[in-house]
Amino acid sequence: MTSDVPAPDHNGIARLAERVLVARTGSEPLVVAITGSVASGKSTLAEHLSGHLAKKLTVETISTDGFLFPNSVLEARDLMMRKGFPETFDRYAMAAAIHAVRTGPAVFPAHSHVIYDIDPALARTITAPDVLILEGLGFAPLSQGERPSTEPDLLVYLDAETEHIEAWFLERFMRFWHAAEHDPNSFYVRFRNMSEDEAREFARIAVWDKINLPNLENHILPLREHADVVVKKSRSHLLHVG
Repeated sequence: MTSDVPAPDHNGIARLAERVLVARTGSEPLVVAITGSVASGKSTLAEHLSGHLAKKLTVETISTDGFLFPNSVLEARDLMMRKGFPETFDRYAMAAAIHAVRTGPAVFPAHSHVIYDIDPALARTITAPDVLILEGLGFAPLSQGERPSTEPDLLVYLDAETEHIEAWFLERFMRFWHAAEHDPNSFYVRFRNMSEDEAREFARIAVWDKINLPNLENHILPLREHADVVVKKSRSHLLHVG
């Protein structure tokens, strides 16, 4: 199975980069949070934004997935079927890392989408970049007015029509499903006993409808009202920076 990777919207990325540059008023690291639905394209947006900013600044990009509790903890708390919901993130660890990276080295744990768990081998140590982009879920509404050093300085919400996000999610799920045919260590091996149609239907009903959509509606979407910048993404991946 092949998947067409959309070309980046350079104009949209440039406009977002301008908003970030305006927000960076001092010499300390600027921490930019990018959030939005599962499969909305947060990591891709972060990658393109980082590439644009890196022409002038030192930039690091980290996924907040690394602050998910390990599967062993989630299983013990009966939270595996709510993975990605606010209570499955170690927000204290995330806040501590945001605070630490402003003045010195900070260790950021990492999550592997292949094994679907925290992978200690992927952890990274980052020291005071000009801009740190944190993309993913697990954010709480940011403080009004002056924000503490434990919070991001700028919250960017990546918005899109729900029907488009669902389609992108199913495409991504099926990419992992196909890749698992040749990777016995993949988390998605457990779904290889299904036909392609069965796997897609499982992803839609058991994962999207029961997990990702409720998380979007109840926990992620409300952050849009607290965002400093809202980026609207079209079905064709064009960006409108509000």
